[in-house]
Amino acid sequence: MHKQLSAYIRDKITISDENLEIVFSFFKTMQVKKNEILISPGETSQRIYFVGKGCLRIFFLTDGGTEATRHFAFENQFATALVSFITSQSSKEFVQAIENTELYYIRQNDFYHLLKIIPEWEKLYRHYLEYAYVTNTNRLMSFITLDATERYRQLLVQNPGVVMRMPNKMVASYLNISQETLSRLKSKA
Repeated sequence: MHKQLSAYIRDKITISDENLEIVFSFFKTMQVKKNEILISPGETSQRIYFVGKGCLRIFFLTDGGTEATRHFAFENQFATALVSFITSQSSKEFVQAIENTELYYIRQNDFYHLLKIIPEWEKLYRHYLEYAYVTNTNRLMSFITLDATERYRQLLVQNPGVVMRMPNKMVASYLNISQETLSRLKSKA
């Protein structure tokens, strides 16, 4: 997995071997079981995770108690309850392993320390923030401008792994549609 994280970082930024070793010195590995919760509402997000194998889901509960999935992070992606990570305020989201998952993680204070001592690390962080912003903005726009069929088709093109790997209940919550609507859309596809 060390090679995996190294390849990801080197794909995004130019960094010396020496500085990459410093970065790695702050990362730890962990294995989480399917359905394990890493962050719950009310907790402060103190870690950012890199998925080596498996999948993390970021979701929240609506006022009615329904799960609303905001993001899936598959292999070679970073994930956390980002608003809480940035603001150090209590999270309103859950971060959950959807499959048995292998992770690298770095603690918030170590992450910010790297920003101070390794200038290239800021470029990686900027890349992550830009990706998160674009992804969230595109999702919001899709809810406003696309109907359920169009959102489903868009998901099949942009991120087919969600449909192939995730249970229908989670896919439906990600698309903000009922499971029945999702079943109809799948049967037409």
